[in-house]
Amino acid sequence: MEKKRTRSSRHSKPKKRFWPTLLKGTIIVALMAVVAVLGYGAKLLTDAEDLMINNYRPRSTANGENTNDKIIPRKDPFSILLLGVDDNDERELGSNRTDTMILVTVNPKNSHISMVSIPRDTYTHIEGKDYETYGKINSAYTVGKEESSIKAVEELVSVPVNFYVTVDFEAFEKIVDALDGIEVKVPVEIHEANAEVTKMIHLKPGKQTLNGEQALAFARTRKIDNDIKRGERQQMVVEAVIHKAMQVGSIGKYSEVLNSLNNHFWTDMNKDTMMQIAKSGFTNDYKFKSYTFSWMSFNYEGQSMVGLHEDSLEYISHKLNVELGNEEEDERDQEDYVFESNNQVSYKTYPSYGAVDDY
Repeated sequence: MEKKRTRSSRHSKPKKRFWPTLLKGTIIVALMAVVAVLGYGAKLLTDAEDLMINNYRPRSTANGENTNDKIIPRKDPFSILLLGVDDNDERELGSNRTDTMILVTVNPKNSHISMVSIPRDTYTHIEGKDYETYGKINSAYTVGKEESSIKAVEELVSVPVNFYVTVDFEAFEKIVDALDGIEVKVPVEIHEANAEVTKMIHLKPGKQTLNGEQALAFARTRKIDNDIKRGERQQMVVEAVIHKAMQVGSIGKYSEVLNSLNNHFWTDMNKDTMMQIAKSGFTNDYKFKSYTFSWMSFNYEGQSMVGLHEDSLEYISHKLNVELGNEEEDERDQEDYVFESNNQVSYKTYPSYGAVDDY
């Protein structure tokens, strides 16, 4: 039966232009790579290897073959889907959704790392083992964990996902605290509940050092702007974590960082793959680029959804696929090219057939 559709309404004016910007940080795997390579002493390196082994959770494959085994990270381009969830073995929420989805491509051939945050409220197709539906992309994790999340992202962005890394927010807080906080510029005054919803976090505007609880509240709040800006803040926090981890004074804190990660992240990258990524990180002078979708918001069956603009989706898909070697460069890859959306929403992210005008 066809569901009744509601007329779209715009709640926030999307930016018509989005510029690829340099980003000096990368995902949590990079932090582990730093630990593995710079971990002074055999015991710390052994602990890092044990951590990688203990948190290895491979994906199932349709044909019983894992094509990722053929990837050599220090030579071949590859992609990683970073998932942030508000769950762990202790909490056992079971039905949790992803609060963060960041798609990352790494190209050791030209020393580029690119990433884009996928708005959690993006309306799209979701498929599980014996179930499929349409809804917010963050619910894909509830349907089929990493498998469904990866399928949803691949179908939406048309970019293959080679690996995943899932991190829960308790680990994030502990990592920040283990590093004695991170420095972040807070744009406006923020009042946000902590992850356990037991108290309010109050942050004043300005550059300051945040502890783990404060940093998580800053990254997760949705009250001060919108879902797109929220993704940008999450990338900003990741950058600050990596910057702090790379400082010489943080080396002595790596054992504590390792302990904070144990049982709070999981990945389908095996130990050898992660060690190759680590080596690649220290033999390449990577430049980081961050992309942001052009978008609109609309109401559907009483829920606020995000619709991505068709040309924005195609542009970012092209940029990531070029980095992976799946597409050839064209005029969109020229240095003087500036993207400007025509504001037409993708059929992939709107509950109707075909694209619609954004109004």
